[in-house]
Amino acid sequence: MTQKTYNVLFLCTGNSARSILAEAILEREAMGRFKGFSAGSHPKGRPHPYALDLLHRLNHDTSFARSKSWYEFAIADGPHMDFVFTVCDQAAQEECPVWPGQPISAHWGMPDPTVMQGSEAEKRVAFSETYRMLRNRISAFVNLPMEGLNAVALKSRLEDIGSRDGEDILTAIRKHREKNRD
Repeated sequence: MTQKTYNVLFLCTGNSARSILAEAILEREAMGRFKGFSAGSHPKGRPHPYALDLLHRLNHDTSFARSKSWYEFAIADGPHMDFVFTVCDQAAQEECPVWPGQPISAHWGMPDPTVMQGSEAEKRVAFSETYRMLRNRISAFVNLPMEGLNAVALKSRLEDIGSRDGEDILTAIRKHREKNRD
């Protein structure tokens, strides 16, 4: 029996950092069960250099990485999405297109590392923390028993995953600063 491959779209406003990181993480964690995509409501035109640098350092393929509009995926002949996740607060508040096929959606908001103020090291820590939080959420997602959950239970599980932050980015930056003072 052939196992279904689920299409997953990660949305963010600029499609330059969080959604790009999420797409790369899903591709690595997917084990052939998921295909990742990313897009933005107001794409910045290119992925953030720190996002690409982090992915390169972690040996991710970045050939997919380009900043694109969510309208590329909201068309009838586009890839059918099974799941749509917003990974920033601003995109969750915007009016999204109607997705063909009515995918299951959830909000997995987190702070934007591209607006982090501080030294270059602190900015890079913000990207690393964003990656860590996304990886934790995506790892939980790909290990859900998809076939064993009905749509309501699955949506509830996805919302629960989105509420898990663990240590937030600002706490990590403060720890980094304290460590460097010692």
